[in-house]
Amino acid sequence: MTDALLVRDLRKYYGNVRAVDGLDLTVAPGECFGLLGPNGAGKTTTIEVCEGLLIPDAGHVELLGLTWARDARELRQRLGIQLQETQLAEKLTVAETVRLFRSFYDRGRAVDEVIALVQLGEKREGRVGKLSGGQKQRLALACAIVGEPDLLFLDEPTTGLDPQSRRQLWDLITDFKAHGRTILLTTHYMDEAEVLCDRVAIVDHGRVIALGTPRQLIGSLGAEHVVEFALAPGATPLDEPSLRALDGVRVARPLAGGWELQVGELHRTVPALLAFLDARRLELAQLTTHSATLEDVFVSLTGRQLRDE
Repeated sequence: MTDALLVRDLRKYYGNVRAVDGLDLTVAPGECFGLLGPNGAGKTTTIEVCEGLLIPDAGHVELLGLTWARDARELRQRLGIQLQETQLAEKLTVAETVRLFRSFYDRGRAVDEVIALVQLGEKREGRVGKLSGGQKQRLALACAIVGEPDLLFLDEPTTGLDPQSRRQLWDLITDFKAHGRTILLTTHYMDEAEVLCDRVAIVDHGRVIALGTPRQLIGSLGAEHVVEFALAPGATPLDEPSLRALDGVRVARPLAGGWELQVGELHRTVPALLAFLDARRLELAQLTTHSATLEDVFVSLTGRQLRDE
């Protein structure tokens, strides 16, 4: 079966900056594949090369078994693209906008069907300039899917949206995938990737540094939970070996103003930590726990937090 997307040794430089530096990806048909990473990691540059918006300095890219150099017209008919920022004509109505984009494709869905799918029926005759941010994002998605693409690119589609609008877009993306279509998604939101993506690649400095299903990557930590704590000002500093020796602790690492412990069982580690601090007469200023996430994987791999917009 032909890969929906095949990227080999992709490179794109801006002067001395290596935006993409030997990146490899393979996306299977029907898969929702996530590209995760901080600002400047190379995600948007990678996706814009795949979309045909940028010419790479080196490497090979195939989409649905086709290339931009050889099959540009066919690719434009078979791809759907929602850019990180989509500027639509503000004086057109929702229906006029979707009808315009539908006219670009040889095949596709009916305009009213797509408008209903993205829940903009009540705004059908409303002008784009009067839509809310979430409604504009749904309209941009409508324009991306109206041609019934085989491969859909979504570049940070929910950045800046309120929680309700984000959930509505998640439902639309899930519905699109349920029809057997392929999605390449970039996002800063780890919960989004865990909900939507079959596999994810964590990208940093233009390279893939981890690849797998969300559960596989989280499992690679060897820890089910994360404990973060900070001591009251003026407390005696702690050291990594002492914390690492606590019951159930797999990894101990310093954070800004505190410590992070990756642990297997909270009910063993938290009492051990409290007893350890009490024996040294150290006062806690903060203590939080959470289940291990993709962001914890990134911190473990790079030693730094994912940067949000």
